[in-house]
Amino acid sequence: MRLQGLLSFPLTPFTTDDKVDLAVFADHLEQQIAAGPAGLFVACGTGEFTALSADEYRDVVATAVRVADGRLPVVAGCGGGPRMAGEFAATAAECGADGLLLLPPYLISSTPAGLLEHIRYVAAATALPIAVYQRANAVLDEAAAVGLLDIPNVTGIKDGRGDVDAMLRLVTAIRTSGHPRAAEFGFLNGLPTAELSVQAYEAIGVACYSSAVLCFAPDIATAFHRAVRAGNKEAVQTLLAEFYLPFVALRDAAPGYAVSLVKAGARLAGLAVGPVRPPLVDASPEHELLLAGIIARGRAALAALEV
Repeated sequence: MRLQGLLSFPLTPFTTDDKVDLAVFADHLEQQIAAGPAGLFVACGTGEFTALSADEYRDVVATAVRVADGRLPVVAGCGGGPRMAGEFAATAAECGADGLLLLPPYLISSTPAGLLEHIRYVAAATALPIAVYQRANAVLDEAAAVGLLDIPNVTGIKDGRGDVDAMLRLVTAIRTSGHPRAAEFGFLNGLPTAELSVQAYEAIGVACYSSAVLCFAPDIATAFHRAVRAGNKEAVQTLLAEFYLPFVALRDAAPGYAVSLVKAGARLAGLAVGPVRPPLVDASPEHELLLAGIIARGRAALAALEV
């Protein structure tokens, strides 16, 4: 499960009476697949994994597998404590998922060596390939990163910390370890609005990245990705200036907007994804209006470019 290219992290739609709307979710997935990502990462951070019950999680993953129908890999989030993460992993396997994204362990902080043992514990509960999400209280050092190579079904690291120097150390430690799996091990840029850091991460050998913008403005997200791959610096800089930087400034207006603002964007695009679940808060009407203007500005810039 070493993916290359743009990655989709779909939203989980909720109805007005607080149920998962699987019909809207299926429509959302079809729209995402049409944009051509390398994989679907469902029930992860953008998909509000922590807000889902076990039954809802099963429904979300099973629906994604059914809709994808083998057209691209479906990766499911799993997390919580070690036993709970293992149970979610087992459910994902039963639903036919192709892989797992292991989210940081619930609440508990430990050492990198302790984190490695947590990963080993969860990996023993499943045969599915696992990408480890490094973020918050889940921080690897070089020794722990190299230790991942001894866990056969751990296939990569998704970085959400944004410390390029630290990530360079992990990439270098793994690639130069001499381990038989070193060359095939994958690295993903999983920062919120990863487009801002894609050039810095490419420079250290991390080219694959997630795009929350793909959920509500796939035309902008895919055009930016093409521009990056083609080395079209003018297009990259224009889209950063006209869309991504204003979007990130608005995203930073409130905690949790990395999800809430994406849902607002999907609603603006005509998809009835509903609200976020607590403790997240929905984007304010004022911020939704600003977001609509930012999207329009991005599309105007896109229309003037050849990408």
